[in-house]
Amino acid sequence: MEPMVNIVLRGARDAATHIARAFDRPDLIKISQKGHNDFVTNIDRNAETIIAESISRTFPDHRITGEEGGLITGPEKAEFEWIIDPIDGTTNFIRQIPHFCISIACRHNEVLEHAIIIDPIRQEEFIASKGQSSRLNGKKTRVSQLELLDGAVIATGGRFPQQAIPAQATLIQELMTRECSIRQPGSAALELAYVAAGRLDGMWMKNLKLWDMAAGALLVQEAGGLLGDFDGKLDHLKNGDLIAASPKIFKSLSPLIKQNLGH
Repeated sequence: MEPMVNIVLRGARDAATHIARAFDRPDLIKISQKGHNDFVTNIDRNAETIIAESISRTFPDHRITGEEGGLITGPEKAEFEWIIDPIDGTTNFIRQIPHFCISIACRHNEVLEHAIIIDPIRQEEFIASKGQSSRLNGKKTRVSQLELLDGAVIATGGRFPQQAIPAQATLIQELMTRECSIRQPGSAALELAYVAAGRLDGMWMKNLKLWDMAAGALLVQEAGGLLGDFDGKLDHLKNGDLIAASPKIFKSLSPLIKQNLGH
């Protein structure tokens, strides 16, 4: 494991412990609403602080960007940038649904280099470094080997505007007629980790933020998967519309999404 990842992983594990303890004590959770169906808790903020401080102590010249705190510390044009989502799936966390994660990505000169995703409840650590494979608790992962879209297990979610909902419904109906099993678990980062681990055959999400998908995107890439936006381009990290899947499922899924949801 890369030394830089090892250092940040310690802070991430401390944050995971804090989150897991709070999950068992819902009376300790204080909830605020950021926007429509968009929540933040004191636990999100505490976890983000734990991770950010662990990075800044060792790497004071690195930029840190967090979902809850915006630019937390570091120069605006730093060589290294850490992108933190302390709890991806906050609604699940609030509702006592044990499906959420910590997501941390590192970019070196705008290129994704390292990824850490931790499921605090299942104690699963998904880690990747560019060119060095994707791992789950130390074991290499690969994307699904399913060859046909028929019967695939596929996740969706994100933030669909009202005008896109009919097209999304049509797409889901088309996939279900092909006996695909559709999931909407509620944590984009963890769903990406599941694609990287071969648990999901693919996924598509709309209007994601960078912290939702940066770490998971590298995991999928290092596990042999493909990523793109709804038009089949590689602009997903910029426009937030993301498809991720094994190569064969991506080849079948991408045209259907482009037909229904592309621009």
